[in-house]
Amino acid sequence: MLDKTTNKPAEDFEYCRTVIEKCRSEAAKRIIGQTQVIDGILTALIADGHILLEGVPGLAKTLAVKTFADMSGFAFKRIQFTPDLLPADITGTLIYEQAASRFSVRKGPVFTNLLLADEINRSPAKVQSALLEAMGEYQVTIGEESFELPKPFFVMATQNPIDQEGTYNLPEAELDRFLLKILLTYPSGEEEQRIIKGGGRIETIPVNRVFDAQKLDFCRSLLEAVTCTDDILRYIVSIVHVTRPDKDKKSAGVHNAAGFTGTSNLNRSRTDILKYLAFGASPRASIALSRCAKVRALFAGRSFVLPEDVKAAAPEVLRHRLILSYEAAADNVSADELIEKILSLMPVP
Repeated sequence: MLDKTTNKPAEDFEYCRTVIEKCRSEAAKRIIGQTQVIDGILTALIADGHILLEGVPGLAKTLAVKTFADMSGFAFKRIQFTPDLLPADITGTLIYEQAASRFSVRKGPVFTNLLLADEINRSPAKVQSALLEAMGEYQVTIGEESFELPKPFFVMATQNPIDQEGTYNLPEAELDRFLLKILLTYPSGEEEQRIIKGGGRIETIPVNRVFDAQKLDFCRSLLEAVTCTDDILRYIVSIVHVTRPDKDKKSAGVHNAAGFTGTSNLNRSRTDILKYLAFGASPRASIALSRCAKVRALFAGRSFVLPEDVKAAAPEVLRHRLILSYEAAADNVSADELIEKILSLMPVP
């Protein structure tokens, strides 16, 4: 039976939901708790993006991407970022062959499907920036020649929020390349007991191959068919525009549509939000929020986006794109708190 809004068989959306559930079930064999990591990896792959994981050591960040590599059969490589790492150690370099009197290309570890950039903030900006072209354009330039990266190409970067000695902040341009930023929390007491019962060798538990390139392409084809109405699009754009100062009439018009003008309480609330923001989210955030909301719809087996999908995706899409002011640091206000306030005030279509 065809879905009336997409002209796709309704069974296709249910099949996609089933594939996602199988991935969750297989991952649960090794990863106890931390379901948001597997959901984040699936979301980023289907939406063709990358994710940044932030959490203390020992929360299965590395295990999650290794597990997904085993579940999918995609090529996997890991780069341990250190202060002495060089850009060529990531992208590759030209090697001179004396016998042939010519240069040849030696490709770096970035040429893979799943790339784990472990503790990415351990290296200075020039090394971090070596990933900009790869993450944005899915190609790498070595010498005078550009090389396409394998498809799919997915970067999962990790950083430790508590050990800041010898670390470097990620450039804003690179942060904006990440589709999602996921915060990992400690497991519950019950989950930790299950981890201990595993004997500390959870990574050796076998998993079945339940996700491959063919299924990824199938899910991506459905993603393009998921319906996002004009009302939902206005809702997404309004959420993102609220994070920006009124520097031109265009943004002011969006705030009018969002309902932030004409009501003194809402105006006052928006003023309270903006004082904590130095810079807001870019149009890339609106695109990311739209695509992630569509993936959320696929997770539920739906062919259309609901406002709840947008609300669920907003924190992970926006938290790393908002640059907080000194006043936010002084008042101990986080990006997540600002996002929560924006969502609570924004009229829902």
